[in-house]
Amino acid sequence: MINEQAIAYDQALNTYLEKDEFPAQQLSIEEDALLKQFHPDYRTETMTTLRVGPNKGETCHTQIANVLQADARIDASDLAGAKIEETDVLVIGGGGAGCTAALTAVKAGAKVILATKLRLGDSNTVMAEGGIQASIEKGDTPQSHYDDTYKAGHHSGKKELIKQLVMDSPDNIRWLIQQGMQFDLNEFGDLLTRKAGGTSHSRVVYFRDYTGLEMMRVLREAVENSDIDVRHYSPAVELLSSESGSCAGAILSSLKDCQYVQIKARTIIIATGGIGRVHLNQFPTSNHFGATGDGLVLAYRLGAKLRDLDSFQYHPTGLAYPAHLSGTLITEGVRSAGAYMINALGERFVDELKPRDIVAAAILRECTEGRGVTVGDNVQGVWLDTPGLEAKNPGILKQRFPKLVQLGLKSHIDLTKIPMLIYPTLHYQNGGVVIDENGLSTIPGLYCIGEVSGGIHGRNRLMGNALSEIISFGRRAGVHAAKQRMNRGHKKISIDHISQLRRELTKEEMPMKTKSPLLFPDYAQYDAEVTHQCEIYDL
Repeated sequence: MINEQAIAYDQALNTYLEKDEFPAQQLSIEEDALLKQFHPDYRTETMTTLRVGPNKGETCHTQIANVLQADARIDASDLAGAKIEETDVLVIGGGGAGCTAALTAVKAGAKVILATKLRLGDSNTVMAEGGIQASIEKGDTPQSHYDDTYKAGHHSGKKELIKQLVMDSPDNIRWLIQQGMQFDLNEFGDLLTRKAGGTSHSRVVYFRDYTGLEMMRVLREAVENSDIDVRHYSPAVELLSSESGSCAGAILSSLKDCQYVQIKARTIIIATGGIGRVHLNQFPTSNHFGATGDGLVLAYRLGAKLRDLDSFQYHPTGLAYPAHLSGTLITEGVRSAGAYMINALGERFVDELKPRDIVAAAILRECTEGRGVTVGDNVQGVWLDTPGLEAKNPGILKQRFPKLVQLGLKSHIDLTKIPMLIYPTLHYQNGGVVIDENGLSTIPGLYCIGEVSGGIHGRNRLMGNALSEIISFGRRAGVHAAKQRMNRGHKKISIDHISQLRRELTKEEMPMKTKSPLLFPDYAQYDAEVTHQCEIYDL
């Protein structure tokens, strides 16, 4: 909701242009109080208590609870005549984590099927711009990386997972370079690094401002040149369980021919990413079109324990204007390079390199208290001082931030002269499935890696740790899952857990009109003929 005292765009822009300097200002409120008053995670009116499942009784965002406690899309009768295939390892998700796991599993000798909802690489990985954290600079250490990560997560991350992340990170960079990934280098050929908000050292390696896109390029090429069996346009709509309660595979639905396929597997790796397209608290999102929390739903329905379901990251610098590009990510690297954030009064209002939750809450405070810039009835934000950054470092935007320059062109803004209007965008799912150091969930045979997992980042994530995480735990899960291929296979596979879900929902007198996983946001448009043929969409 726009504060009536918010300052109009043209007036705020004139105030900005009249100033030559923007001195730093300290927060006039304690950080804990700032978060509790302005960060969306603390909006008690948007929370509820889970009534069914392994996290029953715990607090959760109402919109997340709605998909976790929804009815399944299928019944046993839907599988009559469905083809059954077998593999050693089934990877669900074609982003960075899924591709990394599949590559390491097939290298370890396993037969691997990789199923992806859309095309290989359609994921949040390609949206990641800032870079990858690794303690490679002189004076930096894995211990410092650990301390920064644990502190930024409000001391709630799982220590064993953070330790694994920081110890793996330098070798992850070597592994990516071996795959063919490019990074920005200095004149001596050494990796360039930038500092992330909330960190004590400069340790984020990067490639321009599209590091995730470059990472996904090399991973996709590696998968396509391997023996991995890739199933495009084949989302998982349910997991299979065995007679012993282990995960035994998944049911895929082909979006092309509207057929179900049962994949029986010794181990299953879920790497389906986040849930931004649910638009928690009606925020715009930086997430890709398929980020609807499918893996979270499937794992929970099978009985996997989740954690931190009330904690999400709102990236401070999402584009606010023009409205049709709302939520588009602007990398934290711009602030790391020296760009300021300016309110409608022409004032800096927070240290731009504080942790993301602090910076996002500070922006929301400016807008709530009437110091934001408004455009029309539904657009508000603060300035990102790209002209000031360019003035201090001529040519830096074109050289280091080509993706941002293109965004400026799409917005009809010359970033060297006019600042961009920014507002927090729903960016990352801090919580997720509880895992161990190899990505194994609390359900035997089921691994969960990447954004669908929880515990690594605690209640707030640092820039660059997401790409570090997907490589670290993707490699670990792939190797560990491949080793299980020698285990005895499952005698019986079923979806009996759906019956248990429906009994719980009925007992709690909960409606079963909503079905999940969602697969796509509710504003998705489908081809009419396909919609008519595929009952899976329930449209």
